[in-house]
Amino acid sequence: MEIINLKQIKKIYDMGGAEEVQALRGVDVIIGKNEYVAIMGPSGSGKSTLMNIIGCLDTPTSGLYEFNKINVSEMNDDQLAKIRNKEIGFVFQTFNLLARSNALHNVELPLIYAGINKATRRQLAKQALDQVGLADRMMHKPNELSGGQRQRVAIARALVTNPSIILADEPTGNLDTKTGDELMTLLAEVHQQGNTIILVTHEEYIAEHAKRIIRLRDGHIESDTIVENR
Repeated sequence: MEIINLKQIKKIYDMGGAEEVQALRGVDVIIGKNEYVAIMGPSGSGKSTLMNIIGCLDTPTSGLYEFNKINVSEMNDDQLAKIRNKEIGFVFQTFNLLARSNALHNVELPLIYAGINKATRRQLAKQALDQVGLADRMMHKPNELSGGQRQRVAIARALVTNPSIILADEPTGNLDTKTGDELMTLLAEVHQQGNTIILVTHEEYIAEHAKRIIRLRDGHIESDTIVENR
């Protein structure tokens, strides 16, 4: 069952005057349920633009984007926001946690936006924190947690709405190698539980945790490889 279906996706940025930047030049990608995909490419390859379009943070200039069989390529900002909040769990390099809120409240946030009642969202947030091994740290604020623990809170927040995909943008970028490896082990466990993960990274050793690697260059897909024995 496919979740992501991109057909001839192009993205052109108007830089003012006659100058344009073609970030994506006709990208075709299909990603199915429970896949674990890494998107790679050098700076300027288009991988960040592709991530933003997949994550409904931006819209293509042309082409078709279907998310769970729904055409999202022509949705307005409010419609895209609903898709993001319900269907996509984001994990960012910089964690994006509220500094004055404890881990439990940070994980609750997507459920607050979704209008879930307090008792239910508390229960779901506690379950998500337990899933990432932080049940004993849920009342701690971000500055009382290590970098790895903060990223685990971010993963719990991504999981709490039971989204269709987890979209992780350089999730180990602010972590040391050992902590990064531990985080990738956690993401592997999340994938084994049935979640679809799309990982954006420039690190080869991080991409090697995925089961499929899509490489971009100059706005085109350079290669799309299934990795054996993973």
